[in-house]
Amino acid sequence: MCAHLGVGARSGVPVDEVLALVDAVLREAGLTRAAVRSLATLDARAAEPGVAGAGAELGVPVRGFPAGELAAVAVPHPSALPLDATGTPSVAEAAALLTASAGGTGVTAGTGVTGVTAGAGAVLLVPKRKSRSVTCAIATCVPVCPHEHTPGVRLLHLTHGYIAREPGSPPTIPTPHTTAAMDMHTQSDAHDLRHHGDAEVRDEKLIDLAVNVRTNTPPDWLRRRIADSLTGLAAYPDGRAARAAVAVRHDLPPGRVLLTAGAAEAFVLLARALPARRPVVVHPQFTEPEAALRDAGHEVGRVLLREEDGFRLDPAAVPEDADLVVIGNPTNPTSVLHPAAAIAALARPGRTLVVDEAFMDAVPGERESLAGRTDVPGLVVLRSLTKTWGLAGLRIGYVLADPETIALLERAQPLWPVSTPALVAAEACMSRMALAEAEHAAHRIGVERAHLLAGLAEFDEVRTVDGAEGPFVLLRIDGADAIRDRLRLLGFAARRGDTFPGLDRNWLRLAVRDRATTNRFLQALDQALLLNG
Repeated sequence: MCAHLGVGARSGVPVDEVLALVDAVLREAGLTRAAVRSLATLDARAAEPGVAGAGAELGVPVRGFPAGELAAVAVPHPSALPLDATGTPSVAEAAALLTASAGGTGVTAGTGVTGVTAGAGAVLLVPKRKSRSVTCAIATCVPVCPHEHTPGVRLLHLTHGYIAREPGSPPTIPTPHTTAAMDMHTQSDAHDLRHHGDAEVRDEKLIDLAVNVRTNTPPDWLRRRIADSLTGLAAYPDGRAARAAVAVRHDLPPGRVLLTAGAAEAFVLLARALPARRPVVVHPQFTEPEAALRDAGHEVGRVLLREEDGFRLDPAAVPEDADLVVIGNPTNPTSVLHPAAAIAALARPGRTLVVDEAFMDAVPGERESLAGRTDVPGLVVLRSLTKTWGLAGLRIGYVLADPETIALLERAQPLWPVSTPALVAAEACMSRMALAEAEHAAHRIGVERAHLLAGLAEFDEVRTVDGAEGPFVLLRIDGADAIRDRLRLLGFAARRGDTFPGLDRNWLRLAVRDRATTNRFLQALDQALLLNG
């Protein structure tokens, strides 16, 4: 991620004070100095020795903007003092957003060159922070879709994390395989493929670490859009606008998009509509694809990834004659983000390659995504709006595939499969404003995930899967099933791991939460481990 710093400074500020605040803000964002691409400020301060020296120390250009140009940028945290002194309510935030919106271009000190559109595609990662003589903020640029003109710079409140609760809720069996193996067993009695995380919290008031839905969602602006749609319920749903919005978001023609009642419906459609002879599911992963295939009468093969390999994909482990391959990325429950090239290497003529990207929008920059690719034969990408936007009860997702596959799936759907409120939500979540908010949420969850992993590393009994990239982590504890029961007594719900093929009773999945919730959980885990003694 590229970080653009905005700095406000008093005359005579020392370089050490500027750098100290910059480093503090970078730490808060979970970034290092290597991520910084520019430092921007008021043009009258760009030549200040402290500011110029900080830029030199960071190895980036110092850019100065005229007060009028900064004043044109709407900032989330305005203050009267800088407004009176400079004409902008926050030099740091305005300069960071303005520079990020131009991808790092701006007004280099002393050149007088201008001409930037304020705020286009920019999002604050960290709002302004203050020391005695300096303010500092960090922004980045979120790529936007062609023809998308929704204005607005968004800052997501730092209290947002991933948790399946509304505001005001309570504070919030086989042995593992040792080698990647092809398992063609058709019986699934050892794993409850229909068990999902919501069962862990149903009917009980527990702090929810079992469901991967972002807290305080849907956001207010999305609630209002959905509520406004209720006046049109007398008409049959018309999905054309939502379908077009999804297509534009991924730079695809509408004929490559199918809207579904959540990603779960898409798995059922694939199982029923595609003439697969030898489907294979790469495990451990979300169990609904295999359950849907079995319900449709298929014999399902399993490729079980190895713990000692970090549950990472080896394309050679997938049989050549598999004509339908399903894999998640990032994978639930391992939180592993597979390289796009490794997944694309699974494509073959005559094979359908299904990639479940339900959590990809929780990855900053959506790196390794295959959505929008048209050069991978047989590619089908599934997306869900459930996790980031808190729409599990509304049921909305979509499929991206070649027009022939889309037509097959569409014929298997009932009439009007997606409700009007869900269509309105889908269209709203494709806007530039929404994409910026999702990007910021993805970055924040990365910071909170690092905090959780650091806390778990303090326990000798706990082993986590390396390189987690999703809004959850997978951990192994001997006797984790008993630990899970003790955590419930202490008020926390964790997702059991033994329902995932390739895992057993010694595994748990934890959703990433805000720092305060994580700290309370770590205390509870300490007690549970002591009781397990």
